[in-house]
Formats: sequence, structure tokens, C-alpha cells
Amino acid sequence: MRYTTIRHDGAVAAARVEGDRLIVVDAPDAVAAMRGRGAVRDLAELDAGAVEYLPVSPEPAHILCVGLNYRGHIRELGRPEPVYPALFAKFASTLLGPTQPLVLPAVSDRVDWEAELAVVIGRPAYRIDSTQARAVIAGYTVANDISMRDWQHRTSEALQGKAFDHSTPLGPVLVGPDELDDARNLAVTCEIDGHLLQTGTTADLLFSPADLVAYISGFLTLLPGDVILTGTPSGVGETTGLYLRAGQLVSTTIEGIGTCANRVVAERTGPGEVVGPPHPYTGLESQSQNPASVENQSL
Repeated sequence: MRYTTIRHDGAVAAARVEGDRLIVVDAPDAVAAMRGRGAVRDLAELDAGAVEYLPVSPEPAHILCVGLNYRGHIRELGRPEPVYPALFAKFASTLLGPTQPLVLPAVSDRVDWEAELAVVIGRPAYRIDSTQARAVIAGYTVANDISMRDWQHRTSEALQGKAFDHSTPLGPVLVGPDELDDARNLAVTCEIDGHLLQTGTTADLLFSPADLVAYISGFLTLLPGDVILTGTPSGVGETTGLYLRAGQLVSTTIEGIGTCANRVVAERTGPGEVVGPPHPYTGLESQSQNPASVENQSL
């Protein structure tokens, strides 16, 4: 089963994805629809190209992220494998829809990409083991932990470089665990303007999704809608000194789930303009440029 969270005619709702068909159901978002699957009613069928796609979990209580969880990425950074998951947090305000524009903050010139598998929680969980953890996962989706490296490395804590508003694409669909064999061996890629920068597989994860859910539940009550970003494979821009520029297209793909395709735009700071991106759930005015009018820029 696949669900997405959309906005259509000003209303936010969940929709079931069946090939090219988009069927609106009586649930507020994809997580609620997945939790109630079998009980939610079909309401209408919409043109998949006529809606705005929002983060599949629009307002999670918790967003937990894992650093240094792909063995290849650990090797490229020359770091030892951690004994425990290296965790940091984000906020719901960091989330961005899978096709919404990604705004480059005027205060950062080292904006990097991190393609990630995201786990979405479907049931409350506290102090459970890895076997029990599988039963509380609502599904999996695609994320990109866009990172402002110059801010991130100001201190030993990553938070300030990871928590910029509307900087974390999440979507396009929430896919049930049964369809993905617990995400054991899924290809993870990130392309910038069609250039393949990151490629890996979830088989390279040091801590599995179930391991992470169990570990985090040891100190925090996980709630329905909570999101766990499971880490990124090798190929981040920081290792080569290449960073995002306005006009580029960031395509984050996970096998069996789909692609987040976010056009990078400069922050508007001119006279009379609002600084920064508008909130994606309150009448987002598109800032994306026509792809045909954007000249590809080399990395």
C-alpha cells in the first residue's frame, strides 16, 4: 500500500497511489491513512499532476536523524564505526514537500546533500526490542538531510546546520514495510542536474531501521508520525568541496519508493520581499523556475 499527503483546492488530505491514479481517502495525511488502511473510505480520484505534494508526515512530534550509519560513508570520512547510533534531532519546521522548491539560505554558502531512507512510525513505542520494532513502523519514504556545513561545523553539535526551515524534502509516498522486505537492500541515490553524486544500498547500514527504532525507544516514546532519518551513503559534497547552487535540481531516489525532485532557488531578500521561504502549509507561492529556463550549472 502506498499513500501520499497532498493539498488540493486548499485542503490537505491523504491519497492512495495506484500507478498513475491518485485516490483521495478520508484521512488527514499519509500516516493516518496507512495506520487505518482497510478502514479508510475512498472519496474521489484526482489528476496526479493537479495537486501539491506535501511531506508524507506533515507535523511529526519527533524527527531523529542518524549520522555515520553507512559503512562506505564512515570510510570516506576516515572515522571509526560507532558503537551506538550517533543521533541528532530536527523539527517539523525543517520539512519540505517532495517537489517543493529548496531555498538556499542567504547566510550559508556550503549547502550539501544527504540522500536518506526515512522510517515513519505508526504506533506508540517505548522500550521495545528490534523484533517488536518492525510492528510499529508504518512505512518508509525518501528524505534528503540538506546540511549547511558552515553552520554545522561552528561547534561540535550539528543542530544549527541541520535545522534550517523547509530544508528537508520528505516523500513522495509512504510505502508499507511489507512491500519493501523491511528495507533490507534498497538502492539509495542522489543526482544533481542528472549527475550521479551518491549511490549506495541500505544493505550497507550499520544499524538497521528496526535497530534504530528499538534504540531510540529506549529513551524516548516514539509516536505515530515520528520520522527517523537513517543516515546517508558516501558521496556528499563536503568530501569534494562541491555545494548546491541556485537553479540546480536535486533528485533523491530510493528503490521501490520513489524520488524527491526539488529545484534549488535563491533566498529572496530584495526590497519588499519576504526573507526566506513561506511556510509550505499556508498557501505556498511557488518560487521554482521553469526547468526549461534554467541553465544547468556544473558542480
